[in-house]
Amino acid sequence: MSQLLELQVVAVVLAGTLATIAIWSPRKALIKASAVVVSIGFMPVAYAGMADLLSKPKPIRLEWYQSQAEKALVLGAQLRENDGVYLWLQLDGTAEPRYYKLPWDQELAKELQQAMKEAEKTQSGLAMTLPFEKSWDKDQPRFYALPQPKLPEKGGEPGDRPMQYKHPGMNA
Repeated sequence: MSQLLELQVVAVVLAGTLATIAIWSPRKALIKASAVVVSIGFMPVAYAGMADLLSKPKPIRLEWYQSQAEKALVLGAQLRENDGVYLWLQLDGTAEPRYYKLPWDQELAKELQQAMKEAEKTQSGLAMTLPFEKSWDKDQPRFYALPQPKLPEKGGEPGDRPMQYKHPGMNA
């Protein structure tokens, strides 16, 4: 959503530029008016199209801005046989998660399911390596469970003491 306004401003500027060119061109008035109306009609259609795409998964092959990402945290996944692998990924350096679709691959789906079971068993997160690279190396898993989080120290802080309940009638 952060780039929607900027992209809409660019679309409006481009449409305005085209309308200006159409107005100053040596054409008949009807053609000039038609070009201006089409340019004005383009602006809300472009906004509606961009806003509609916000909730849809982006095919992973179309990612170019974050294509060099080394790893991503998998926040959610859905497998649809013969359709695709839908992933909700938190990429390093991005404020909000992104929704992607990978093409269906039986081996990748098995690998994802295995990593999800392992992450659930260890109560840890799930991550993915090289999310936007088509890797031919089948030896290295793309999905893996994160290491189990470190447990807090037993002793705690030196000043920490167990909580003691004192009944209101016990002032001594």
